[in-house]
Amino acid sequence: QVQLVESGGGLVQAGGSLRLSCVASRRIVGINVMGWYRQAPGKQRELVATMSSGGITNYADSMKGRFTISRDSAKNTVSLQMNNLKPEDTAVYYCRETTSRNDYWGQGTQVTVSS
Repeated sequence: QVQLVESGGGLVQAGGSLRLSCVASRRIVGINVMGWYRQAPGKQRELVATMSSGGITNYADSMKGRFTISRDSAKNTVSLQMNNLKPEDTAVYYCRETTSRNDYWGQGTQVTVSS
């Protein structure tokens, strides 16, 4: 079992920045994907960005150019740098790690962007 713990959420004004971090309780050997998803009130959970263990990234179109995902395999972490935040980015942000056999989620961290 792997536990994922997110941090870095908070309240920020529109145009501001936040950096989210997620730490996995142990390293998963082999091909895996770590990433971020978000869920706004009344909406379905959606992809923000992912990065594979091979370094391939995938971003939702609305986040391209504003958000940057990164990984530190030695520290079992994945981070999300969010710039030029907008009120519509307000959501709970979840960390996720998937392998061919397992799918792990963190508890989420709240991001609130005020206008």
